[in-house]
Amino acid sequence: MIFSLFRRNPRRTAIAALYARIANASRRPGLYAALGIPDSLEGRFESLSLHMILSLRALRELPPPADEVAKDLTDAFFRDMDASLREMGVGDTVVPKRMKKVAAAFYGRAKAYDPAFGSADEAELAEALGRNALGSDAPATRLARYALAADKSLKGVTLDMLLESGPAFPAPEAFTEEGSR
Repeated sequence: MIFSLFRRNPRRTAIAALYARIANASRRPGLYAALGIPDSLEGRFESLSLHMILSLRALRELPPPADEVAKDLTDAFFRDMDASLREMGVGDTVVPKRMKKVAAAFYGRAKAYDPAFGSADEAELAEALGRNALGSDAPATRLARYALAADKSLKGVTLDMLLESGPAFPAPEAFTEEGSR
């Protein structure tokens, strides 16, 4: 029994690798320099949330056990958020309250973005991303184009592809005013 605590769990390892790939994609400099996400704590949360939402949307369309992978991936995201709060010095008594706010923010964004992704409505998504990711009343058109392109490219992946190499997100620089599609 106790030795099982020290054994590597292949499923947990695969989820950790998938989450790391998503987190790395959300930190790409082009998202901040070319697409205007603020390079701040809040901006990093917004970028990670967007990439998680895109990945979870892809998993939602796949057959089982993708639903279990999505649950495990979401758990990894919230464990990371919890650990980040603790690293920033948030006290143990305050972490649960902050985590409730983080969860509400994440699920609120998923609820705001999902209809726009479903209808591929660039204007609706640009407004939601402008409000949330950029903290502005101006629509985030370039970011919306990036997100819609990512959503479209993730439609053709299999669960094995996601677990082996992670989601492939487009280059943010391709969505600048000059490179906009």
